[in-house]
Amino acid sequence: MEQLAFFPECGQTKGLPTEVLEYMPGVFAPELGYQLMDRFITATPWTQKVVSMYDKQVITPRLSAWFADSDTYDYTSLRRSAPNPWTPELLMIKSVVEPIAGVIFNSVLLNYYRDGNDSVAWHSDNERALGSHPTIASVTFGQVRSFDIRNKANHSEKYSVRLEHGSLLLMKGDLQSNWDHRIAKSTRLMKPRLNLTFRVVV
Repeated sequence: MEQLAFFPECGQTKGLPTEVLEYMPGVFAPELGYQLMDRFITATPWTQKVVSMYDKQVITPRLSAWFADSDTYDYTSLRRSAPNPWTPELLMIKSVVEPIAGVIFNSVLLNYYRDGNDSVAWHSDNERALGSHPTIASVTFGQVRSFDIRNKANHSEKYSVRLEHGSLLLMKGDLQSNWDHRIAKSTRLMKPRLNLTFRVVV
């Protein structure tokens, strides 16, 4: 059973390793963020991935969608067909985050967390297709959720970031090599949250 968040949605913990995480609140205006969120929720072709866990087929507790350049393959196997084409809204967000990140992204993964029961378990985005030290730009709209990280070699070393509506989180350096991250379930009443993670598939 997946654990609940060990850090309430109340702020950043002290000593956050800024060499691997850079948090920027208020990158997108609140009203624009809610307009984009409503558009994505209603217009996105959401899917729910089935994964193997402990010899069982488990449905991931969130909805997802993959968008990318036409020549970019889907390394996540989220979709067996060609990726969804970029929408004007996604291209607009992409144009905002790229100068901040200093990276030209060729894909984005959307995750829709409908309530506190939706989550993503401990993992790292260390697929070979992302390279050894990828920069991933994570945009949040909607409900504040706690983004937890823990050191792979020492699980007692752990931190949390409060991801606010309209914020941008850059994951960089050796985060994917040396750290795991998650969005845990919550017993609190949670409204919908939309997360967009821009990536470079090489």
